[in-house]
Amino acid sequence: MNYSLVKFFMGKIMLMLSIFMLIPMGVSVIYGEWELWEYIIPILILALSGGACLIKKPKINEIKLKDGFLICALSWIIMSLVGALPFYISGEIPSYTDAFFETVSGFTTTGSTILTEIEGIPHGILFLRSLTHWIGGMGVLVFAMAIVSQKDTKTLYIMRAEVPGPKMGKLVSKTRFTAR
Repeated sequence: MNYSLVKFFMGKIMLMLSIFMLIPMGVSVIYGEWELWEYIIPILILALSGGACLIKKPKINEIKLKDGFLICALSWIIMSLVGALPFYISGEIPSYTDAFFETVSGFTTTGSTILTEIEGIPHGILFLRSLTHWIGGMGVLVFAMAIVSQKDTKTLYIMRAEVPGPKMGKLVSKTRFTAR
């Protein structure tokens, strides 16, 4: 198992997620919702953690099957844990467990929700909720691969961990182009 490569790839995914957290923060600013701590705290957590993971580049850039499954599992866990923070910090979902459920529901596109009055939620938080559904509908890791994949890695193993079904085929010669 190439833990340094897994750490490096997770750093890229965390940085990508921190950039995506800027979008709902911008929506909040556009609508005059100036309580931005619900975005600033997760962005700082993701950016600092992701940056720390990217300090040392791995010597071996080849992803094996075990590495792909570990990246897949860790991505889902980290994205869900940190993605729940804006819901919880804003107070729109008072329980972290419920906020975690809402985030996982978005990333898995199950359609389940604990919210009863969605219309009363601030625009930025509502946009974040929709963003989790959009990213989840694309496939969280396939989407991440399209953005952060490296040229010299075998990212096909990550795609196999994400795509449902017994067999996954590539559409074009390079996996990152298939993801895009």
